[in-house]
Amino acid sequence: MVNYIVTIYTGNLASASTFNSVCIKLVGTEGESKRTWLIGFKGPLSFISGAVSSFTVSCPDSIGKLILIEIDKPCLLLFLEKSWFPAKVEVRSPEGDTYNFPIYRWISDNEVHRFREGTALRIFDDHHDLGKYSRVLELKQRGEDYGWDDYREGVPHCMNAKDPLSLPSEVQFSFTKTTEFHFTALTGLAELKLKGLTDAKENWPNIDAIKKVFWFKRTKISEYVQKHWEEDAFFGYQFLNGVNPMLIQRCSVLPTNFPVSDDMVFLGDQCSLEGEMEKGNIFLCDFKHLDGLKPNIINGKRQYLMAPLVLLHKTSGDELVPIAIQLKQTPADDNPIFFPTDSEYDWLTAKIFVRSADFNDHQLNAHLLRSHLLAEVFAVSLLRNVPMVHPLYKLLVPHTRYTLQINKLARGLLISDDGFFIKFAASGGEGKRTLLKRSLSSVTYRSLCIPDDIVDRGLEDVPNFYYRDDGIKLWSIIHKFVKGVLSFYYKNDTEVQKDSELQKWISDIFEHGFLSQTGTGIPQSFTTVAEMVKFVTMVIFTCSGQHSAVNAGQFDYGGWMPNTPTTLEIPPPTKKGTTNEATMLQALPNMGIAANGMAAMWLLSRPSYDSVPLGHYPEQHFSEETPCDLIRDFQGELQILSEAITNRNKDLDVPYTYLDPKEVENSVSL
Repeated sequence: MVNYIVTIYTGNLASASTFNSVCIKLVGTEGESKRTWLIGFKGPLSFISGAVSSFTVSCPDSIGKLILIEIDKPCLLLFLEKSWFPAKVEVRSPEGDTYNFPIYRWISDNEVHRFREGTALRIFDDHHDLGKYSRVLELKQRGEDYGWDDYREGVPHCMNAKDPLSLPSEVQFSFTKTTEFHFTALTGLAELKLKGLTDAKENWPNIDAIKKVFWFKRTKISEYVQKHWEEDAFFGYQFLNGVNPMLIQRCSVLPTNFPVSDDMVFLGDQCSLEGEMEKGNIFLCDFKHLDGLKPNIINGKRQYLMAPLVLLHKTSGDELVPIAIQLKQTPADDNPIFFPTDSEYDWLTAKIFVRSADFNDHQLNAHLLRSHLLAEVFAVSLLRNVPMVHPLYKLLVPHTRYTLQINKLARGLLISDDGFFIKFAASGGEGKRTLLKRSLSSVTYRSLCIPDDIVDRGLEDVPNFYYRDDGIKLWSIIHKFVKGVLSFYYKNDTEVQKDSELQKWISDIFEHGFLSQTGTGIPQSFTTVAEMVKFVTMVIFTCSGQHSAVNAGQFDYGGWMPNTPTTLEIPPPTKKGTTNEATMLQALPNMGIAANGMAAMWLLSRPSYDSVPLGHYPEQHFSEETPCDLIRDFQGELQILSEAITNRNKDLDVPYTYLDPKEVENSVSL
């Protein structure tokens, strides 16, 4: 008789405990143990949150090298069925070997669940019949659990789930996350209800009245925005370091539909528009994707959303300032070009229309499509096609945490037919669907890879561009880590080409995420290690840094509503000299729309208590020494970058923290 020492680690999470029985079977190359009921001296406390409990499993003879374990949780009549979250299982064999079995998932039924030993195996490494069989069973079940659904025509596909509670338990919010999410939402709305703002339909009597929306929900940056939102330099700064740094590009030739000439703009002594373009000092923001969108109707009233063109100039003092704004795409007598030399309210009103356009483009394109929806595609394809024992799963699963549930909530609460956008945003309704479809058609692989995107937009040497500076450094650190891990498992291009699970992962992403559009440049398959490394780097960067860059600052820049109006309620001026403070206040969203919009931005930019920063892996999926060493190196480089960003920010009036690794979450979870 030989003994195996089995140690079970229950996750240190709220509600992770179970008082149900737990049974285990060990399966090895030379046989298997009997199904054994795990009874320890701790009794019912053996599997409470955070518990580490050891048991003995006896076999007549050695069962060889362990391949997998089978765990089930039968319910005794004394206790109700209770979900349990085992973190991992360690087994010490009579030969003195220790085997690790990562689990990190909820077990909520009394079915048998199989888990592989922690050493990563590609499909062609899995030589034992039992290992191959368990691999097939796992992917068959995952294919049933994680089905594709066609959410909207021309939009990335999503997971097929009726509601958040119908998602598999392994991808649902934790108890802590759920509680905090609802508490944050309720406290924000409660403050507004106490002030009678949630259903108010009156216009703002004056700008100062907006300051009273939130007394207790403020940030240092939101207070800075409130003081400086009218300034041209701050207006330009937001295109670089606000929540939508994805639109600005260097301008070498003016668009034909933006007829700005030297005699219209003032660029300083002896400067011409053409000369400044040749020097690389002129920049363009073109909101052409918004052109012709059907505007929303809110409370029976038509809303207004323009498709502006904005020309900006880099001054000798390295400030980026707007020099011309055209609010509609087609030049016309009733579509004047506005300049800083116009009257105060003509120029301010033009900038407000731009900021409202930027809100709508940011929310649906930069934020929803390019981070949330793509992250869901990456996650669903991984969960459907790649088993837990595969190195790609171990590398990427931390970057899928909570994504499916937050997206399901977004489709129900934010972008549904009765959600936030239809009630409070100019691009709600039909405009939302059109903009999402247009945006996907313009997504390219290079635009998702920040080093390529910066080059393509001509922004390599723009001063004070912290999104670029921090983003490229972060990309480089992630790329080095990914290259180290994947090169450890894939020694040559041939191994990449023959990994059918890896190839199915990327082909599903091409089909369901990018709707098989070859013009995007998204690979349909991998032929080299380098191709795979770059794509996986893009996936991790998108799910972590990029999402943080376009999400974390929403309340910072939108907490002062005039800086980020969700909609506008009167049309733009058709000639100059017709605006004043009263018309500006009439244009801004009414009290109820504005207050609800500010509450939503507060909710969507609040990090949760149980968030996991980039590079932190409380779930230890890798067992081999090399990837574990690479994780430690990764964490060290992220710490160095974080310290550099912190030191830089000490000298800035507006600190840029959204790509500081200690502020970046591992996944799209909010």
